[in-house]
Amino acid sequence: MVQKPSGKEEEYFAREAYEKQRRIHEERHKALAEEEKKRLRELHFMRCPKCGMELVEIDYRTIKVDKCTECAGVWLDAGELEEVSTLEKAGFERLLSVFRK
Repeated sequence: MVQKPSGKEEEYFAREAYEKQRRIHEERHKALAEEEKKRLRELHFMRCPKCGMELVEIDYRTIKVDKCTECAGVWLDAGELEEVSTLEKAGFERLLSVFRK
């Protein structure tokens, strides 16, 4: 005679089955998210977030500033704003003069 599992055993097995399915779904979602992230990076790399045109990278001391070839927007990567803020006033004015027409 086969013994029927108790309520606690049923709960345990149901929880285990749920966790297994959740992990499978999470791994599948993570793989899709990585693929989408890669596709978007390739699509938007060095493109202006405002107008979508090409960005040109300009080196100024240790700062790499990205400037749009169309709308003249200026973009900084992570940490570069902090570097700009450490420039002396004369250095900051020289940096700005690079972008004035």
